[in-house]
Amino acid sequence: MRLVIARCQVDYAGRLTAHLPMATRLLLVKADGSVSVHSDDRAYKPLNWMSPPCWLIEDGKLWIVENKQGEKLVITIDEIFHDHAQELGAEPGLQKDGVEAHLQELLAEHIKTLGDGYTLVRREFPTAIGPVDIMARDSDGGSVAVEIKRRGEIDGVEQLTRYLELLNRDPLLAPVQGVFAAQLIKPQARVLAEDRGIRCLTLDYDALRGIESDEFRLF
Repeated sequence: MRLVIARCQVDYAGRLTAHLPMATRLLLVKADGSVSVHSDDRAYKPLNWMSPPCWLIEDGKLWIVENKQGEKLVITIDEIFHDHAQELGAEPGLQKDGVEAHLQELLAEHIKTLGDGYTLVRREFPTAIGPVDIMARDSDGGSVAVEIKRRGEIDGVEQLTRYLELLNRDPLLAPVQGVFAAQLIKPQARVLAEDRGIRCLTLDYDALRGIESDEFRLF
């Protein structure tokens, strides 16, 4: 992991173009090859980035990041204030609680809970920023990324949003739709998800396990 704080301007050229004027920013270069540009006012979300596989060429104060599609992120550095590299070591991964992990297993087994005609691609679909809980295809063959939580809150929607932004850069997958699935989805999370075009799905844990609810039974 390399962290560089620098005054720089950033230009992206690919399927579209984007320009960030000269300002002080954080440049994050990860061991997987990804490069992202951050400001101080957008939490974790970068202003611009290039996902692996890509390569970085440093030519003095000019950084050129290019991927195999020919897209380029050109960073022109005026002044570097801090440049530090640190080896993080192997990532043990996020440990899900038992219910959440079991929900993923059950939903993969009963993938048509998402809708008629849905098929499973795989569980723990790998991406550069972590695995998507479930990758599926809808009845039209479109890609669908599913994030599963026991309790659905705003941070879970944000997590799925990051996955979707990355997955939709892959022409073999795009367009990728999102489904936010949880036993309980907080109202604020539902509003945010729907505003971003993400479908919300409330999961019935007992129904997925094939256990009939006894809520209205007399004995």
